[in-house]
Amino acid sequence: MKQKKACLVKIILPAILALLALPATLMGADPAKPNVLLIILEDWGPYLNCYGEKEMSTPNLDKLASEGGLYAACFSSAPVCSVGRSTLMTGLCQYTTHTEQHRTAADQKPELPKGVQSLPDIFRNAGYFTALGCGYGTKLDLNFIFDAKTAYQGRDWSERKPGQPFYAHLTLLQTHRPWRGDAKRPIDPNSVTLPPWYPDTPLTRKDWALGLECAQTSDRDIGTIIDRLKKEGLYDNTIIMITADHGVALPRGKQFVYDEGLHIPLIIRWPARMEPGTVSKELVSNLDIVPTILDLAGMPRPAYLQGRSLADPARKEPQEIFGGRDRMDDTHDASRTVRTRDFRYILNLMPERAWCQFNAYKEKSYPGLAVLNILHLQGKLPPEQDAFMKDKKPAEELFDLRNDPGEVHNVADDPKYADILRDLRERLAAWRKEVGDGGVTPEFRSGGWPGTYPTRPLSEWLNIQTLWERCLLQGGAKPKISQPPQFHPESKPLSDGM
Repeated sequence: MKQKKACLVKIILPAILALLALPATLMGADPAKPNVLLIILEDWGPYLNCYGEKEMSTPNLDKLASEGGLYAACFSSAPVCSVGRSTLMTGLCQYTTHTEQHRTAADQKPELPKGVQSLPDIFRNAGYFTALGCGYGTKLDLNFIFDAKTAYQGRDWSERKPGQPFYAHLTLLQTHRPWRGDAKRPIDPNSVTLPPWYPDTPLTRKDWALGLECAQTSDRDIGTIIDRLKKEGLYDNTIIMITADHGVALPRGKQFVYDEGLHIPLIIRWPARMEPGTVSKELVSNLDIVPTILDLAGMPRPAYLQGRSLADPARKEPQEIFGGRDRMDDTHDASRTVRTRDFRYILNLMPERAWCQFNAYKEKSYPGLAVLNILHLQGKLPPEQDAFMKDKKPAEELFDLRNDPGEVHNVADDPKYADILRDLRERLAAWRKEVGDGGVTPEFRSGGWPGTYPTRPLSEWLNIQTLWERCLLQGGAKPKISQPPQFHPESKPLSDGM
């Protein structure tokens, strides 16, 4: 009898183990309903090896791009977390949903327009299991009323019912300041390429190298997630989308409507509908993310969506994309922008305020901001870098991206560009009317932190730079930087803010 039992175990156990190893599509999961995995790289632009940053290593993202589509000209509608995420999660512009003010207080957040659902709610109502985090970041940071406990049914796709498809959303936080680097694969600061508006110093080079290293550690997390999908037999039936909430956290990036603040990566792997190895240079907005995900999953797209599906073969490339910046914490400012393939036009609604007026998050987090302020106050910045440090902004900015991809030469006053300026001005005005952009109220214009500029004397910026050099170049502790008295009478250390 014992021999018979042992024989049965030898026969049945391998069969059970083989069954468990079968792909989910062979175990009851509906192949017509693919899983969906949306991964957000926090505060990051298109700075990956597959986008041309050869000094860094991102093999897992490069592999996903080679197996799917890479979009070289994708832009967020806003240069800050809560606004960009609100757009990404609804497929609607921030001015349509009244979600344009960063970190809107809980008691002032609007409800979404009638009939509008967030992306996880759409999938949950379609029978998907919705998961947030999956062992990684659970950040949402939305400017509208949102019940995360209802929208997301769990923290990991393993909690779903047998055969149930999942929609999972997670954030990789390493690329958010502070940048802690990559001890396993450090990048030589001398090898990095700095943007043309940024001073070239040992401190700025080291800081940017650390940022690129953080993208490398994010890539390793993505490799772990891919290995798990493969191990569980889910990889071939999972739509994978990698993007970011807005552009990179550099002084002229995050919070500003230049390419540096709005340009984001977008990689989509779903060979069933997207040709592997596709590299697209068409203009793409984060408004396109919701309709694309729904289309790839074979789900209907709500009529209210303002974007288009990148999986639709009949789609037409837009002639322009739009964006805007409004309040950042207690820093009041407002700009609107329209970008074509060749030009970017910016309308500054509050030109009386400096670009670098006080913002607690930036003054605490950006070593390069100290460098810019010091060289500006010493009169040592070249004109194309010093323009960003002026005490007032021009009402309009226009950049010829064909000759000036770094957006450092404003040609709005050049008669040669008068027709282009007029055309883009009109396009932007039409869009603002279409999406319900209310502009700037007198209360907003006079509110927030004072517009006093410069925010600190040269001696204080020199001290802050020394603290950053000790931290980044000599391995010292992260500086504790206090607010100037005119912005906070008690001069408390700055909080983490964004």
